[in-house]
Amino acid sequence: MTRGPLSLIHNRLSWRAVLAAHRQRPDTRRSGDHTLQATDPPMNARPNPRLVSTSSRLSRRQALQALAAGMAGAALPRLALAAQGANRAVVGAAWRGPRAGDPNFAGTLVADWEARKLAFGYTVPLPSRPHGLMAEPGGGLLVCSARPGTWLLRSDGQGRLMQQIDVQDEGDCRLGGHVIASADGELLYTTETDFASGKGRIGVRDRRTLRKIAEWDTHGLDPHQLLLDGQGQLFVANGGIPRTLADRKVDIHRMDASLVRIDTANGKLLGQWKVADPRLSLRHMAWSRPPQQAGALLGIAMQAEHDLEADRRRAPILAVFDGEHLSIPTRENDGIGYAGDIAPALHDGFALSSHQADVANLWHPGLPDKMRPIIQLKAAYALTGWHGPADGGGILVATAYGLGHWHPSAPPNLLAWPEPMALDNHWILIDEA
Repeated sequence: MTRGPLSLIHNRLSWRAVLAAHRQRPDTRRSGDHTLQATDPPMNARPNPRLVSTSSRLSRRQALQALAAGMAGAALPRLALAAQGANRAVVGAAWRGPRAGDPNFAGTLVADWEARKLAFGYTVPLPSRPHGLMAEPGGGLLVCSARPGTWLLRSDGQGRLMQQIDVQDEGDCRLGGHVIASADGELLYTTETDFASGKGRIGVRDRRTLRKIAEWDTHGLDPHQLLLDGQGQLFVANGGIPRTLADRKVDIHRMDASLVRIDTANGKLLGQWKVADPRLSLRHMAWSRPPQQAGALLGIAMQAEHDLEADRRRAPILAVFDGEHLSIPTRENDGIGYAGDIAPALHDGFALSSHQADVANLWHPGLPDKMRPIIQLKAAYALTGWHGPADGGGILVATAYGLGHWHPSAPPNLLAWPEPMALDNHWILIDEA
């Protein structure tokens, strides 16, 4: 497949066929029939026959035929407008200028697909490099500083700075880069590391003041992203990498990555899961569908920390939790062993970006042993799910050139940045119309 500087791949035949079979095939599989698993077990994990729910089952022959048809017909189409009815998207983002030392900002970007234009909504200057963002009512943002983070700030929907705190005033903990709200909206949870002990912590914060009111143990090292499940409990990805206060990795042989579930009533550990390979760091997470819905899968993007480059290059980049088991469904990866972000895509699948490999790949439970590129653009990184036209299932991706979208039912599109800029690791969809 030819890789060019502006290559958005639209495997329309392939993924629409997979999706149709995924939705329509009756459940005829007998108990213990693992036809949707890879022929060979994935490296570092045992096959998990529970991974593919009843609604996800299609024959391996159908799936492979669909994939082959799509790949055979895959081309590099000209960039085109999305289908009518999905003309606007508002994204919360963080960025800096094109040079490494340029100032950092957060704010909103407004994509107008019909006018083929990307514009700033509002901008907020930041003290240093940011990482995770959270949308607030009224169009505002909560922005968390990058690890080891020292500040947390809030802006309103007009870009005015409303609050900012320095967590160094709270003790030895520093922020891990991500923040989310509790199920009732009264509290905030931040991933943190206590550098006096090296242990991972969850900071429990008052949403109005941003001040910490409690701390919980994450039962691991280097906690990174955290998400709520359908019951309002916390899932936390412990990256497992020992680090200094200067963010230098040390004693990699002591890596201890894990996925944990924390009771939000009292901070107690409800469950912990690990992959077999201790050199795989669990970093970012996404739900395949709203976690309140039956059959939701939790996708975890992984980053390889092996000593040898050859081991990193063949390391898997996706783990999937089905509610009981954490498994690695496929050996296929980005060729680097580094997934930078993850987002839901194609109804129960996941898109995973790798800016080091200049690619975003798609994984779907209908083809659990396959991972295929859907976007090949320089510095493809920040991802968010995007409904888009028809019945949804698309993504928005930040690249070196601008904001791109991929959708199973519409041609791809790319809108140039409103000015020279470099997007940071993550962004969030605030609104679309």
